[in-house]
Amino acid sequence: MARPVTLFTGQWADLTLDTVAAKAKSFGYDGIELACWGDHFEVDKALSNDKYIKSRKDILEKHGLKCFAISTHLVGQCVADAMIDDRHKAILPPRLFGDGNPEGVRQRCAEEVKNTAKAAKMLGVGVVNGFTGSPVWHMLYPFPPTSQAMIDAGFKEFADRWTPILDVFTAQGVKFGLECHPAEIAYDIYTAQRALDALKGHQAFGFNFDPSHFVHQLFDPTEFLSAFPDRIVHVHVKDSKVRLTGRSSILASHLPFGDHRRGWDFVSPGHGDVNLEGIVRTLNRIGYQGPLSVEWEDSGMDREHGAREACEFVRKMDFKPSDVAFDAAFAES
Repeated sequence: MARPVTLFTGQWADLTLDTVAAKAKSFGYDGIELACWGDHFEVDKALSNDKYIKSRKDILEKHGLKCFAISTHLVGQCVADAMIDDRHKAILPPRLFGDGNPEGVRQRCAEEVKNTAKAAKMLGVGVVNGFTGSPVWHMLYPFPPTSQAMIDAGFKEFADRWTPILDVFTAQGVKFGLECHPAEIAYDIYTAQRALDALKGHQAFGFNFDPSHFVHQLFDPTEFLSAFPDRIVHVHVKDSKVRLTGRSSILASHLPFGDHRRGWDFVSPGHGDVNLEGIVRTLNRIGYQGPLSVEWEDSGMDREHGAREACEFVRKMDFKPSDVAFDAAFAES
């Protein structure tokens, strides 16, 4: 059975859920991954309004779609970031940003992520994807001199902030999938393992695998899958293209997405350096049967064209593993 192909609604939050769902169905998707922003899935309403969950389910049913995951990337980012500033104000509702006092923001967002686990259970969804923020990202380059003791302290702070949240996830029977990403506590294989170790292997913690964040760091995304086969709780299909011209670097030069001078940029699936076939083969090997969720980002392409093409591309590239050896027919009887 082919894996379901879904559309992440985060890049469509300017549209109502009903409109996005209608478009997703017309593009050929089996379901949607609901973003917890815009009007797509509002956690406070899910917990305070008896009719809200039913309203989301009704929209999904109306368009013949399923939901396998919801996503709290924006709120999760604010739980453990070392610095809270106007960037965070731009991604949070006023009820969570409040007066902007950094620790107040972190605490309110931590409670919101806990509530997201409860809302996910009410919706009948077993995975919440998101970011965690990071107490150590600003120390990525070790100057001024940065000791390992400082990094250890940052990972401990991350674990102290996230363990109580993950305990709520366990109580709800829901998994949290960190999307490893620059600016998060984990952005590659080694930092992902360090995060797991800091959490003492918490059973509710896994990864939302997104290869687009790995290819521009110049490591093989399939190696991440092989390193954490039992922790992959969800998969994004997203692509990026490296364009190191001799003038540019992978640090992107403080240039906005879509600027041709960047050393890399996100592109529509199938148009970049992500080897989806290799990923599918590895997913088959580790036994992942969950959705392939298209997170569509491409500054140079119309999003409706891209989302439709991406759905077709993913269906073409996904395949079941063989249940027989190709040379079995040659074996002696």
